[in-house]
Amino acid sequence: MELGAFSVSLAVKDLAASRQFYEKFGFKAFMGDSKKWLILKNGDHVIGLFQGMFEKNIMTFNPGWDQNAKKLASYTDVRELQKQLKAQGVKLVQEADESTTGPASFVAVDPDGNTILFDQHV
Repeated sequence: MELGAFSVSLAVKDLAASRQFYEKFGFKAFMGDSKKWLILKNGDHVIGLFQGMFEKNIMTFNPGWDQNAKKLASYTDVRELQKQLKAQGVKLVQEADESTTGPASFVAVDPDGNTILFDQHV
């Protein structure tokens, strides 16, 4: 199962303070609006900082993207991943519309309450 790029999306209280903190670990801003969200990278490691956008930290997979947010030549569409997981009994808390194409997302929650977002941008 090809899941695409992986990052940890952190719900932060102060975007500027969080950015300064993670820059001490060698992370550099990669993309974002610098007001409500930023994506930071250190090599292949990616952290998303999101202020006021969600309540808890989220594991994020981006089908169709590599770790540099570049479109992959070949990937498994988010709707196909959703079908595969549902067929295995994974309960989803938000589903992608399987009649569409292009960008879409779905959300699962693991047994410990950790949110997993599958967010396809292509």
